[in-house]
Amino acid sequence: MTEMTSVTIAPKLSVYIITYNEADKIAAAVQSVSWADEVLVLDSNSTDATAQIATELGATVKQLPFITFGKLRNDAIAACTHEWVFSLDADERCTPSAHAEIVNLLAQPTADAYYVPRRNWFMGRWIKHSGWSPDYRQPQLFRKGALIFDDREEVHESFQVHGKIGYFNSSIIQVPFQNLEQLVHKMQRYSTLGARKLERKGKRVGMGTALLHGIWAFIRIYIIKRGFLDGWAGFVLALGNFEGTFYRYAKASTAQLNWRNPPADHDELR
Repeated sequence: MTEMTSVTIAPKLSVYIITYNEADKIAAAVQSVSWADEVLVLDSNSTDATAQIATELGATVKQLPFITFGKLRNDAIAACTHEWVFSLDADERCTPSAHAEIVNLLAQPTADAYYVPRRNWFMGRWIKHSGWSPDYRQPQLFRKGALIFDDREEVHESFQVHGKIGYFNSSIIQVPFQNLEQLVHKMQRYSTLGARKLERKGKRVGMGTALLHGIWAFIRIYIIKRGFLDGWAGFVLALGNFEGTFYRYAKASTAQLNWRNPPADHDELR
């Protein structure tokens, strides 16, 4: 009698990428996961060529309105059709070593959701300090249903993991900013979201509070996290952290001040 042997078939993988005006980044992101069974680009009505580029590279593009980051990610996960999901941001690149680790883990999973370390490239160098090494965001490889995001408006989405958590040995690459204009744009966007969160919580803040929080944010990145070892890139990141934190509290403070229009008699000085 011939002995029967069982063959384990690895589950299929969906990759999702959420985008808004990422024409300068999306090609590299999609190409780095072209090996996946499904690549979805969930776009929030970009006004540039993001959707066109992704489609030409073979990704399936769907339009999702942006309400909150948490809702956007939940909707993106729901759009994935396979048992396992890998989340990749438009400014991230899956490396060959991370690809190999994903294949091995899908064949024999040891957890339900995995954190993936990121190596950051900024201003022509790898960032090895500044709180960015190792750098993790929410779990990026997970069994569908194991990761659920909070739909509330948050700068960094809160989430719950249902199941066991694991960690990758391999890293992916993040190129967070192509230029300083993108850093400033992100700082402005995130500080506005942070200010709204402070307002919802009913926190009373002033400009002095904004300045103190901003100074502490700079010290934490540049001194405590040793950003000074990353050269000018570390200084710029620490300064950006100062500005983002300062404007988060300053925007909340000025909203509470309820600025008035100038008096009808513009020549009146008081």
